[in-house]
Amino acid sequence: MQVFAYLASALIGISLGLIGGGGSILTVPVLVYLFGISPLLATSYSLFVVGSTSLVGAFNNYRKGFVSIKTAFLFGLTSITTVFLTRKFIIPAIPRHILQIGSFELTENILTMVLFAVLMVAASTAMIRSGRKKEDTEILSDKKLNLPKLFLYGIAIGFATGLLGAGGGFLLIPTLVLLVGLQMKEAVGTSLLIIALNSLIGFTGDLGHFVINWFFLAKITAIAIFGIFVGGYLNRKIDGSKLKKRVWLLCFNNGNIHHHSRAAI
Repeated sequence: MQVFAYLASALIGISLGLIGGGGSILTVPVLVYLFGISPLLATSYSLFVVGSTSLVGAFNNYRKGFVSIKTAFLFGLTSITTVFLTRKFIIPAIPRHILQIGSFELTENILTMVLFAVLMVAASTAMIRSGRKKEDTEILSDKKLNLPKLFLYGIAIGFATGLLGAGGGFLLIPTLVLLVGLQMKEAVGTSLLIIALNSLIGFTGDLGHFVINWFFLAKITAIAIFGIFVGGYLNRKIDGSKLKKRVWLLCFNNGNIHHHSRAAI
C-alpha cells in the first residue's frame, strides 16, 4: 500500500506538469485514504505539496515564456487574499462537532470530505458534459478582458483553495483561456504560478493551527516535484490542440457549458 501511495504522489506532479491542474484533486484523497492523514490536516498538507510543486513547474514554464505575470497578478489581488483569510480565520472557526441527528454526528472531517467529493463530482460532470458539446472555434484573443468577472472567479477559486486545499486548476484553465484569452500552454504555465501563490500563502495561514510533520511533508513534496518534471516532459511531446482536448476546456456561457477550441501554439 505504501508503494502505491508514493506512486500516487508522483501522479500529483505529473498532472500539474501536464495540464496545469488536477494535482490537488489527487492530493487530498491520496493523503487521507492512502497515508491515513485526517481530512482537515490533509487540506493543509495539500496546500504545501501542490504549492511547492506548482512553483517548480511555474518556473520551468516561465523560462519558456509560457507564464503571464500580469494575469497571475490580477488573480492574486483576490484569490491569494481569499485563500489566506479562509485558512487563517474561517478554518479554525469550524467546530470539530458540527451537529448530531440521532446517532449520526456531522464532524469537521466528514464535512470536509463531503464537500471535497461534491467538488470532484462537479468537476468531472462538467468535463463530461463539455465533451459532448460541439466545438466552438471562436478566437478570444480580441475579446475585452472582463475584470469584474475575473476578480469574482479569483474569489471563488481562492475560497475553494482555502476551504478544501484544492488549487483550482480545473477552474483556472478555462478561466484563463476564456476570460483572459491565453493560449493553452500559456494558460497551463500561468495556472501553475497562480496555484503556487494561492497554495503556499494559504499554507502560511495554517501555521500555528496544526502540528506539521515536516519530514513526511518534504518527502511527499519531493516525489511530487519529480512527477512535475515527468509531466513537463510529456507536455513538450503533446501539441497545444491535443493537450486542450485532454483537459476539456470549459466555457460557461448563459448557464451552459461548451467545449472550446483554440488554435495550437
